Amino acid sequence: MMSISSTLNRKAPKIDEIEALSSIYGDDWCVVDEDERIFCIKISDCLEQPKWTLCLQVILPPEYPTSAPPVYQLNAPWLRRQDYMELGNSLEEICVQNLGESILYLWVEKIREVLVEKSQSSDPGPVIKKITEEIEEDYDDDDFSLDCQLNQDNTVKTLNFITPESQEGEELPRIHHGNPITDRRSTFQAHLAPVVSPKQVKTVLDKLYENKKIENATHNIYAYRIYCEDKQTYLQDCEDDGETAAGGRLLHLMQILHVRNVLVVVSRWYGGILLGPDRFKHINNCARNILVEYNYTNSAEESSKQLGKNRRIRKDNKKKSER
Repeated sequence: MMSISSTLNRKAPKIDEIEALSSIYGDDWCVVDEDERIFCIKISDCLEQPKWTLCLQVILPPEYPTSAPPVYQLNAPWLRRQDYMELGNSLEEICVQNLGESILYLWVEKIREVLVEKSQSSDPGPVIKKITEEIEEDYDDDDFSLDCQLNQDNTVKTLNFITPESQEGEELPRIHHGNPITDRRSTFQAHLAPVVSPKQVKTVLDKLYENKKIENATHNIYAYRIYCEDKQTYLQDCEDDGETAAGGRLLHLMQILHVRNVLVVVSRWYGGILLGPDRFKHINNCARNILVEYNYTNSAEESSKQLGKNRRIRKDNKKKSER
């Protein structure tokens, strides 16, 4: 009997490999950007109650598969440098052994084989702690002032998500999706929902993560602010999801803009190229744009003036403290 991998290789010139993989892996396979040929797949050690899970993101160059291999990124909260190197060596070995052929199926099954071996070993299981793919750098807040107008090259068409309907009895606010920003193959997109309680925050997050594309984002950074009328104070919190300091910066933006009763989530799909400090600018630009679009704050120009005013105040306070 002919194997699935040989079938894919034999039919690659006639049948789109992506369609075949989508058929094989179903909901675990998702398209991040069809035009740029960016895809990702969630791989687990088993179908029920998986212990080890990893997301493989690939970018297919125009020359693939004849003369160029896929560009890949491995994402998992537990993935250490040594694990990454060992998996990378295995994937590159498959490339060498199958020059000119479609290899994504072989890659996926090799990764699954490694995860199954880990689950059957004495390893107690993954320690869930995401880390950023970016190199940490020293920076000053002033370096990340938000641009009023985004460069046209960095904007792309809206990624349309279908969020599942709420179950009977659940109070699910309407979820809005903003225009994405793409820079050096990384894509950022904000999602917004009105919330008046932490329970609603959890409900919105759960519904967002039911969408495979959002769930498989490298980072889902979020922050919320809820105004408590009786205590005349704010209930607020944030989450970096491995993108160090991004959640705190997002919450700080929302504080400066004086928004209330809203949750903002910014998804980032890492494209394999380090953006450095620019990633914070894109995260906050996505968030501010959707807050302006749905009338949670003033226009982009006015909100930028408010941000500038706050930076001047910080500088003045810093000078006073140094005297």
